[in-house]
Amino acid sequence: MTAIHNAMPDIAPQPIGHGTYANDCDTHFFLCRFHAMMNRLPDAQDFPAVLAQLHKSGISPNGKFGFPVTTYQGRLPQDNTECDTWEECFSNGIEQFFRAEEEAQGFDEEMAVLREGIMEKVIPRLLRPLETDGNQIQPCLVHGDLWDGNTSVDGATGKPLIFDACSSYAHHECEFQRIPHSIEAILTVPS
Repeated sequence: MTAIHNAMPDIAPQPIGHGTYANDCDTHFFLCRFHAMMNRLPDAQDFPAVLAQLHKSGISPNGKFGFPVTTYQGRLPQDNTECDTWEECFSNGIEQFFRAEEEAQGFDEEMAVLREGIMEKVIPRLLRPLETDGNQIQPCLVHGDLWDGNTSVDGATGKPLIFDACSSYAHHECEFQRIPHSIEAILTVPS
């Protein structure tokens, strides 16, 4: 949230502090500036341009994909290992989901075959061309868990707010894999 606020102060509440409970090392807190929010989604005509600006303003300071600290989607830590390519970074994240599934559900032969196909065929075939033959992806700051529950409108300014991020420096379009289908069709990010 600090990285988002630093890149675009108007789109994210200012972080104030965070820490761990002294009497419970498994309980953590995060505080940010209070904003009275409206009970509605940001305007679909304006919100994509705001996100595009975040992606343009929040460029990876070291040119790497990933993030310098672990972020969490809920209670689940994300593999944000800094990488030179989007393919490697994306693969690390997907592999972490497969490991978590296996830990929770146990080994499954069908899932193992699916995992191998996705990791060894699908991801390289889809992502590698984006960064070969002179093609490049600039790692940019993304929210990481953008959905209608993590967006609102500031009651004082009428401008969009985003919160509860698990940010990383990624391909700017990875943000849209999580947007609910009801609004996905109307959101088009300008180049």
